[in-house]
Amino acid sequence: MTSKLLPLPNSANPAKKMPAVGFGTWQAKAGEVEKAVEIALKAGYKHIDCAAIYGNENEVGEGIRASGVNPEDIWITSKLWNNSHNPEYVEAACDKTLKALGVKSLDLYLMHWPVAFQPGGEMIPKQNGVAVLDNSTTIAQTWAEMEKLLEKGKVKNIGISNFTRSEIEELLKTAKHKPDVIQIELHPYLQQKDFVEWCQSQGIVVTAYSPFGNQNPIYGDKDLVRDNAVIKEIAEKHGKSPNQILGSWGITRNTSVIPKSTNEQRIKENLDLIELTPDDMAKIESIDKNKRFNDPSTSFGYVFFADEKPAYKSATDAVTNAGMKAKAAAQSVLGQSS
Repeated sequence: MTSKLLPLPNSANPAKKMPAVGFGTWQAKAGEVEKAVEIALKAGYKHIDCAAIYGNENEVGEGIRASGVNPEDIWITSKLWNNSHNPEYVEAACDKTLKALGVKSLDLYLMHWPVAFQPGGEMIPKQNGVAVLDNSTTIAQTWAEMEKLLEKGKVKNIGISNFTRSEIEELLKTAKHKPDVIQIELHPYLQQKDFVEWCQSQGIVVTAYSPFGNQNPIYGDKDLVRDNAVIKEIAEKHGKSPNQILGSWGITRNTSVIPKSTNEQRIKENLDLIELTPDDMAKIESIDKNKRFNDPSTSFGYVFFADEKPAYKSATDAVTNAGMKAKAAAQSVLGQSS
């Protein structure tokens, strides 16, 4: 069982370290999450990752209670959703998460995406099928409110998710507290070596979501990382499953990983990780494709990951978004729906 802990260099509460292996709850079906969380905690997980947008924080809280584990003895991460970036909504969103989970404070609270939606109401407010953005609220304003949560003790650490280096550098211009953690998509097909190393040089601990690549059905892509010949070869060498090697690759890089499963055997298997050898790591480095599976740029109406995209891709996303917004505006004027 993996017991590796990661210190948070920027933390205002450095005594408690983050367990390198967490249990993810994204896309877990309603009715399954409570039992999965209970199984995970009883199996030895000390880190639970959740978010308001997942719509299951009440179940996560029930699972924590059913496990008999004291919440103070584990690490709980949650995330501020895009419709609560407005300064008037940040604390209320955090309070709602705390109540749902049944805890007094969070170990880590992340800004889920670097974009603000129209505040209040629907989680993804739309007009004629297009997400409605709140262009009056800046990342700096939202971060300042998260810093207040830190000062009040409602959260012990704060961080970001799905940000690029340029977006972090912009945030650092006004931040009083550096991000403690960044959560991003990371797996051997999207290694982001330079970005990971830069974040770590800034004292920002990196968490990998989708550490197994595209196994989440929402992605639809059939290019499974676990089926790569290099991964299979290393798995056979160590007597591990391909997924265990994918998770082990993450912790060997000194990042944390948050695999998700509702199957008891796989939940336990995903916690049984190892440190890979330099030779293993070199072989895995050679299979990088810079292939991202999670990019909601056109559904959210904001060009994400612009630092990393070819210019034509960012331009295409921007044109698509502009076209969708123009169509929605025209439909609104004409009183039509999409």
